[in-house]
Amino acid sequence: MMLKDKIAVVYGAGGDVGSAVARAFAREGAKLFLTGRSLRKVEAVAADIVGGGGVAEAAEVDALDERAVDQHLSAVAEKAARIDITFNAISLPKVPKSPLVELSAEHFALPFMSYAQANFLTARSAARHMVGKRSGVILTITGTPGRMGFANVGGTGPAYAAVVALTRGLSVELGPQGIRVVCLMPNAIPETTTIRESFGRFAKAMGVAPAQFQAQIEGTTHLKRLTTLAELANAAVFLASDQASGMTGTVANLSGGGVVD
Repeated sequence: MMLKDKIAVVYGAGGDVGSAVARAFAREGAKLFLTGRSLRKVEAVAADIVGGGGVAEAAEVDALDERAVDQHLSAVAEKAARIDITFNAISLPKVPKSPLVELSAEHFALPFMSYAQANFLTARSAARHMVGKRSGVILTITGTPGRMGFANVGGTGPAYAAVVALTRGLSVELGPQGIRVVCLMPNAIPETTTIRESFGRFAKAMGVAPAQFQAQIEGTTHLKRLTTLAELANAAVFLASDQASGMTGTVANLSGGGVVD
């Protein structure tokens, strides 16, 4: 098992991405502390993991609540004696899909004040616990709009780019203390509710069926398809494991050739 007895904290564990990664971590032997704003959803994921023979606890934590994040991680560190891995899988807020020249300053700033801010708060709190052990892995997640030009996505692209910059900044500061910080960049994942809803809105605006819109996006990749939840979860397992010990301050490109480095 690649993560045997590792202590992992997952934010947004009740969502499609967070739950997929949590289950993959559990499959590889990690002991999970799952959080989210909807305790019911997080408890369901934890129960599924425990039912499969894994170890998982659920807690209601808003990743934008600085005090709640700090208190939860302190409780985890006290109970488990350490924190080995954190993964922030919270969703971007729903904002109007409109051209930047028509977007309000408030709606442009919203992704920064939620997505980028939550990644900062959770990473900072985790790092404060990891430095004492001189070991740990902090995983973040970005999206292709942070690297490519997409129309009508507002502040989403800049917020994704901000998370990449945060990853690199944390890496250079924490690397000497044995802590790795790596960002995952999948393409859109059609299995998730967020992407299905987003594709539906864009398709409606273009006057095409959602399947046609998805096909257009798939056609821009080298693999002619989009990222799957399994691919993202498997990559997260590897990056969190000791097998990826030389990787930090980088973006794991899972875009299927949508973005070429």
